[in-house]
Amino acid sequence: MADSFTHFSLQILLICITLFFTFSTFASATDTKSRPFKKIYAFGDSFTDTGNTRSTTGPNGFGHVSNLPYGSTFFHRSTNRYSDGRLMIDFVAETLSLPFLPPYRGLKGNPSNGVNFAVAGSTAINHAFFVKNNLSFDVTPQSIQTQIIWFNEYLQKQGCKGSASSSPQCRAAFEDALIWVGEIGVNDYAYITGSSVSSDTIRKLAISSVTGFLQALLSKGVKYVVVQGLPPTGCLTMAMTLAPEDDRDEMGCVKSVNNQTRTHNAVYQAKLRDLSRQFPNATIAYLDYWNAYRKIVTNPAAYGFKEPFKACCGSGDPPYNFAVFATCGTTSATACPNPAQYINWDGVHLTEAMYKVLTGMFLNGTYSKPPFQNLLAKKQHEG
Repeated sequence: MADSFTHFSLQILLICITLFFTFSTFASATDTKSRPFKKIYAFGDSFTDTGNTRSTTGPNGFGHVSNLPYGSTFFHRSTNRYSDGRLMIDFVAETLSLPFLPPYRGLKGNPSNGVNFAVAGSTAINHAFFVKNNLSFDVTPQSIQTQIIWFNEYLQKQGCKGSASSSPQCRAAFEDALIWVGEIGVNDYAYITGSSVSSDTIRKLAISSVTGFLQALLSKGVKYVVVQGLPPTGCLTMAMTLAPEDDRDEMGCVKSVNNQTRTHNAVYQAKLRDLSRQFPNATIAYLDYWNAYRKIVTNPAAYGFKEPFKACCGSGDPPYNFAVFATCGTTSATACPNPAQYINWDGVHLTEAMYKVLTGMFLNGTYSKPPFQNLLAKKQHEG
């Protein structure tokens, strides 16, 4: 009787194990099948870079990104992200049930879920412009043009040398792909501070460069592109520290800098509308970084923030815990114990908490034009 019971129990156990793996496999297959996008190709600067820069090549003054406390909140180690944890692109990947994007530099194998080409300190305008104008002392040599070169190199390694329709390899590379273009251009304006180069010149050259970059991508046959505008950079801690106190707008941020950024975004959006007409089969979603950030900074408590302008990681200098020569990661700087209550992480870059709130506003709220949910629905309908 005992032997029969044991045999019966083993049969039940085997059936349960079989059912478990069957349903697990089914669930996994269903989950993969239901993903609207199976890969992301990301571009941009330090707000999007997941490790293409290192301490020797990143922006001067923030060259300690390879050390803690960078990465301390989520990864518990530095991953060469300019934050205490995850960036917006990381939250986007999580939302789409994809792994975090590997940086292009040092890429191993053939990642099937996409690649990140963003570089901290990267400019929209080609590096040669800054060299010509003697502004290259603190300029990362990579620009958005470098990133498209890297992207083409990556595609060629996949056997793709043309557009999405030119070969099976190209179709595979572009199929179910989301192109994510993080904010780019903030560094261009920062690098001309104190020079004779005008912000009008930077705006024209930067937008022309990014427009050309987007045209190159769209000409390859990509169908879904998300483009971030510039945030109100006058609200960043470093800008608040360096500008005179009488240079403030209704947000309490640096008025002159924010006016420059607002104008840039207006011209940029007009160019994106032109591109949408030029490539009617593609969907280009513009993320309104300016107004999303403004919504948070004018009512930070509603989003769980107590410090709209002060840096979490910094020198301790009043009033914003920031000093240009004692930035986060240096021996004279310390990090606050509660980064989730801060919008700004190190004086220029944002906290994981801020990126998380912004991601929700872009992907689920009204700060994407057209709404990101519409883009997803269109992709799923197409699929």
